[in-house]
Amino acid sequence: MKRFLLLTSLAVIGSCLSQKTFPQPQTLKVFENTSVNFAKEGRIEKASRLQDGRLIIKKVNAPVFAYGTDVKIKVTVKSNGDRWDKSGSVFVIPDMENINLLTVAEGNAKFPANSMVEETFGGVKTSPDYQPAVELLRFMTPFGVGHYSDEVKFPSIKYSRPVYVPKWENQVHWTQDISQLSSLVQGDFYIGVWIDTWTAEGYLVDVDLIYSGRPRPTPKVLPLQNTVYYANGQRIPDFFSRTSLAGDFNLTKTAKNVTLHYITTGHGGHAGGDEFIKINNTMKIDGQKAIDFIPWRDDCSSFRRFNPSSGVWVKKDTASYYNDDYQRVKGEVTERLASSDLSRSNWCPGSSVEPLRVNLGSLEAGQHNYEVIIPATANQGDENNHWLVSSYLTFE
Repeated sequence: MKRFLLLTSLAVIGSCLSQKTFPQPQTLKVFENTSVNFAKEGRIEKASRLQDGRLIIKKVNAPVFAYGTDVKIKVTVKSNGDRWDKSGSVFVIPDMENINLLTVAEGNAKFPANSMVEETFGGVKTSPDYQPAVELLRFMTPFGVGHYSDEVKFPSIKYSRPVYVPKWENQVHWTQDISQLSSLVQGDFYIGVWIDTWTAEGYLVDVDLIYSGRPRPTPKVLPLQNTVYYANGQRIPDFFSRTSLAGDFNLTKTAKNVTLHYITTGHGGHAGGDEFIKINNTMKIDGQKAIDFIPWRDDCSSFRRFNPSSGVWVKKDTASYYNDDYQRVKGEVTERLASSDLSRSNWCPGSSVEPLRVNLGSLEAGQHNYEVIIPATANQGDENNHWLVSSYLTFE
């Protein structure tokens, strides 16, 4: 009898859901062919252009999905004249009621003291009156894709293209599932793009949010920290060589099915710096290791077609190959080695960065703490060793 009642109840629920009208798949164009550069002049329609153009941000109105939805973000980047590989971030502001990234970037507020590291790196940690920006997508621009892909206009580029690359690409795009952040990208919210460019030409960017409309649970989101230096009051986060990043957060009730999302990339230091050194990342929650790994990418040569303006050297090697008589021989060859080919600390020029996800189970209501430990390299001169690290929790 109990089994019959259960099946009947499930049938009724299923019938009710099937009778509801769910929203259809929708794509929201947030930015289209929009300039991100370093120049004091210029404007963007319906958007704010801040930090001399390195930060663009706008308020958007997205559909609301009462029964939840899958969400994907698609980002397209091409050079408008900047030939270098640069860090980039697409983000949302999770709390507009208190001091936030936008009010600080507009010069209307300063980052709260309890959001700082070493009293000089502001806006890093979550606190009762501040929440750092939540990254929807971390990416790295390629070397000059698009602008420098024209071998007629830039004939020297032809001679740096390896034989396995038939042509230089005109742009690079990434698509990433961000359904865990669906609560932050529905209704009215602020979304921005930051690229660490220092040229007036900069880059051209497209950002789309793609909603499936498929019903699914909508988790809560709690930002923990973000060291990306988006705005004034923030600077290159080189503090990991001196101290860990420690903070705390409060849960008003027990959180279930908690997942930690951790995004990290190492930068700077020239040839021997943190960009090119394997360095362990550790993150503890309430004193227990949640993350302990070396972030590293060794597949960067697969992005070569996106990097026409990458610096290229030649390297002699011994190879086995077929000669003109189709005989297998061994001899010395000279190969191209591009800067974009080199392995790096969790990124490649032209790649996006996937969050590392760790299931934490349940966390009880009350105060909790976290600590991020990276034994980074101390800076000397203009080395600029630093780590861009952000994390957040999702839970029921």
